Amino acid sequence: MHVRSLLILASALLCKAAVAATLCVSASGGGCYHHISDAVAAAAPGDTIVVVEGTFHEQVTITKSLSLTALSGVIDASGMVNGIIVDGLHNAGLANVHISNLTIKNAKHEGILVLNASYVSVSGNTVKNNNTSLAGGMCPDLPTYEPGEAQDCGEGIHLQAADHSIVTNNTVTENAGGILISDDSGPTHDNLISFNNVHDNPGACGITMASHVPAPSTGAALPFGVYHNTIYGNRSLRNGAGIGGGAGYGIFASIPGAKTYSNVVVNNLAKDNGLPGIAMHAHAPNQQLNDNMLIGNTLVGNGADTADAATAGPTGINVFSAVPTSNASGIMISGNQIQQEQIDVNVNNPQAVTVEFNNLLGKGTGVSNTGASTVDATGNWWGCIFGPTLAPGACSTVKGAVISLPWSITPVDIQPNF
Repeated sequence: MHVRSLLILASALLCKAAVAATLCVSASGGGCYHHISDAVAAAAPGDTIVVVEGTFHEQVTITKSLSLTALSGVIDASGMVNGIIVDGLHNAGLANVHISNLTIKNAKHEGILVLNASYVSVSGNTVKNNNTSLAGGMCPDLPTYEPGEAQDCGEGIHLQAADHSIVTNNTVTENAGGILISDDSGPTHDNLISFNNVHDNPGACGITMASHVPAPSTGAALPFGVYHNTIYGNRSLRNGAGIGGGAGYGIFASIPGAKTYSNVVVNNLAKDNGLPGIAMHAHAPNQQLNDNMLIGNTLVGNGADTADAATAGPTGINVFSAVPTSNASGIMISGNQIQQEQIDVNVNNPQAVTVEFNNLLGKGTGVSNTGASTVDATGNWWGCIFGPTLAPGACSTVKGAVISLPWSITPVDIQPNF
């Protein structure tokens, strides 16, 4: 019996080893695969692929559960659609893919596209100079499965119809836009975007959550929705300064029936972006922008909003939903520090918005309300003890229907963590 038990144990260990192999990739060979795609094709589900060194001119398509990491590796996707695509659209149920420590550059569209997949992690990568097909603010050769990316080619990292996934500790720069979360081919929900350094992406926002027109192949009449996502501890700097422009963080609904709701943007930095630090837009009837929470963010020196969501000057946060049939209720703005802005918080919304316990330090308009509802702006620090009404010019002020009393007579204790 003892020998039989040992044989059973040995068999189990061998089986476990068989499904957890490590494959290597090196441009110089040395017993490793010469191309990442070859290693991906050879890998079994659950395997790990380690890129030892080299620059690889290829598009890597992942269709199975695996880990792809690098000691030193560059994917130069010049002339190719993507650098890496995690393709669950054509491989139903794809999950547990992990991508880390690579540099991905020069793709025509996204550097990394996660498509209809679950439990994916994208960490420690540098994603730069992608979206190279973009010309004159338009992307001419989009796949039909992502119809909403005509103005930015999908940005640097794109989660589309992804859930329970993490994008963390990446540097995303010199793309059209930084990180995009959208619902073109399915609902996108319960994802975490954290501790990324997103900077100098001129054509769109640093980080965007947007509900788009559904892809024709889905047969859906209405967008699927972007919801229950968390944007935490990121740095969004100098994005959206070019054609099209962009905010530090964008929460958007596009066509009638689009829905981007119940998301949290917490403890992030937005500085020197082309549009407001955080922009929330509902442009059409029957959209859902409700129950989004903007908590503990630091917003410095961002730009004015434009077009139908235009603000009167540089703005920290803009909440725009001028269509009465859209639902933008339950929006909470609290614990934020806003400075070097002409308007700290601008609201044009048919439903009530809560703006409480923030440090409104722009010394211009602390809260401007041009909408139909009243803004509850109690408990804020307006930059001086006199509040927004007793000493004009000393504190930030209010415009429109804004309840500001009682206000705080000391700054709100905010502890940034980005």
